[in-house]
Amino acid sequence: MKITDISAFPLWADHRNICLVKVETDEGIAGWGESGLSGRELAVTAMVEHLKQFLVGQDARRIGALWQEMYRGAYFEGGRTITAAISAIDIALWDIAGKALGVPVHQLLGGAQRDHIPCFITTTEAHGEAMIADMVRLKNMGWDCIRATTGESVAGPHVYDPRKAIAIAADAVIEARAALGSDVALGIDFHHRLQPAEAASFCQRMPSGTLDFLEEPIRQQCPAAYTQLRSMTDMPFAIGEEFASKWDFLPYIESGLTNFARIDICNVGGFTEAMKIAAMAEAHYIDIMPHDPLGPICTMATIHMSAAVPNLSWQEVDPYGRSTADYDRLFPNRPQLDRNRFAIPTAPGLGLEVDEAAVRAGSFAFWECPRRYKPDGSYTNW
Repeated sequence: MKITDISAFPLWADHRNICLVKVETDEGIAGWGESGLSGRELAVTAMVEHLKQFLVGQDARRIGALWQEMYRGAYFEGGRTITAAISAIDIALWDIAGKALGVPVHQLLGGAQRDHIPCFITTTEAHGEAMIADMVRLKNMGWDCIRATTGESVAGPHVYDPRKAIAIAADAVIEARAALGSDVALGIDFHHRLQPAEAASFCQRMPSGTLDFLEEPIRQQCPAAYTQLRSMTDMPFAIGEEFASKWDFLPYIESGLTNFARIDICNVGGFTEAMKIAAMAEAHYIDIMPHDPLGPICTMATIHMSAAVPNLSWQEVDPYGRSTADYDRLFPNRPQLDRNRFAIPTAPGLGLEVDEAAVRAGSFAFWECPRRYKPDGSYTNW
């Protein structure tokens, strides 16, 4: 089975762009994948076009070998743009393999290890009484793992004051724990906005056991900074959504710096790389907590991965109800939540239908992540 064509489709879907990739073969079987590098879709599209030049004509079934060639084929290995493109192509190749053999992708990965995929949800309210009320509402709906993202622009539009933010966030999650009781897992995502001292100050403001996980409190490029933070708090960390390879994950897993591995299958290298990272995490008794902020192809691929690994905590879901109309139009049978879980797919490949005509009719619209500035005007992370 030879690859005959690879096409990338960067297109706007409601609130931002998504980047889809289609791989075609000489047996008439095509697969779909998705890239996760939000805000840089045109760069990924160019990388897909480059990789296509040596992938066309190759055997689509040699997925692992093709991964190695895509990653190591240039003198400069890896990097987020490269692995985002590899991710989309790799997911599409696994989709093809499943369709060719008439089985769902998770069956190719060893089969389902659970009956459904447990998920966590994020409150749509930033802080205060509205956040507490929303969390209680979610608990009453059956959610047993809820994440907060408090402290958004508390000093004004586009302004992020870390000290004010951590004070508001600490008070909010303490109140949330009191309102939710002890039977709900509670976490918070800081989107790597803090410095180690600020993150430590946040952790030290609350009683032990308030939070079940602290997600991305600081930037992840320097493991030593996380080692320093770990020495100042015993709070469990959820880290990894920005990582682009197993080598990025390695020091965090081996040193116990991440307690939940936030694998993003559309950034880290697709199924081929994600399953290796999950196995590394399993060897260190670490559960994965997949990052899934993208479109339905990402969601479906993540569901297959989550089904096939033994060490899953919860899979992320988008709580905002955005893109419903666009996603329903582009993906007629996109995965739907059943209360707080996803069902295990049974159709061949990813099991996701793509309306190619609608995809081709779509258009790209330039979009950048929101900007955040400290009160003194200096730039900080979104």
